[in-house]
Amino acid sequence: MAKIKYYYDTETCQYEPVKVSRSEFLTNIAGFLIVATFAGFGVSTIYRNYFPSAKEANLMKENQELLLKYEFLNKELATTNQMLGVLQERDDNVYRVIFEADPIAPEIRRGGTGGTEKYRELLDEKLKREDLILSTLRKIDNIKKQMYIQTRSYDELMQLAEQKNTMLASMPAIMPLANKDLQTFASGFGYRIHPIYKVPKMHTGCDLTAAQGSPVYASGDGVVISSEWSGGYGNQVEIDHGFGYVTKYAHLSAFQCKKGQKIKRGELIGLVGTTGTSVAPHLHYEVIRNGEKVDPVHYFFNDLSPEQYEKMLEIAAQNKQSLGG
Repeated sequence: MAKIKYYYDTETCQYEPVKVSRSEFLTNIAGFLIVATFAGFGVSTIYRNYFPSAKEANLMKENQELLLKYEFLNKELATTNQMLGVLQERDDNVYRVIFEADPIAPEIRRGGTGGTEKYRELLDEKLKREDLILSTLRKIDNIKKQMYIQTRSYDELMQLAEQKNTMLASMPAIMPLANKDLQTFASGFGYRIHPIYKVPKMHTGCDLTAAQGSPVYASGDGVVISSEWSGGYGNQVEIDHGFGYVTKYAHLSAFQCKKGQKIKRGELIGLVGTTGTSVAPHLHYEVIRNGEKVDPVHYFFNDLSPEQYEKMLEIAAQNKQSLGG
């Protein structure tokens, strides 16, 4: 039975029952429902946080496991990247040095793979940790690119390895005169006094003195690209050895080869003379590497012991005048 509320009426000096209007009744009901709703929401929120349902507990556990797997995956990616770095270092500083190949430019190795927009269409907009997924995808993509570049490098090295024997046979690796015919190492590479003009002039080869008519030999396998008179060089032979090497043999008294002829290392190509701007019988010998004239002494390693090589460098440095060329 509902309780009846009374109030004291001063006019009648009596207790009268309290009468509640319909609007007040509805307002009270609405207020109660609102308070009850907020209270229920607060209680349910606290309950969910501290007492998750079985489904929520499973989802939370799954999220924790995914984060652990993500951390493990990133550690594996870091390890893979380190191993790839070791391979790249060996490639540039060991294998390519052996085969005299230029290292791969760092900007090519570190080449980017584009932004993250290429991945966004693969992701659900509702994902809360898409940054983790995007960063992992970027790392994987970068490693894939570097691995591709490295495999291409190994393909190139394999090709160089197959050509190594040919390259070693083609390099100008012996002296163009026999030891028994060589009289003196007359002049080395560098600035020397010209024998005719008597002024300092760059001497782009070395002068090897020998008797007139001594045989001159090819210092490596190759193809004769010129066998003709050439101004101050007199009668000269040029041989293209491939792999960026060209050799020149000047002041010859006679040719023993012709243009277009294939030559083997040690094969007779001419005879020592004194043609052109020359003051005595000798061979002017040049080595050209990738279009640049270099010191031929560095390519006598097949004929000289370490002690002889050091002595040759000393003699080349002391001789201040060339015999021609």
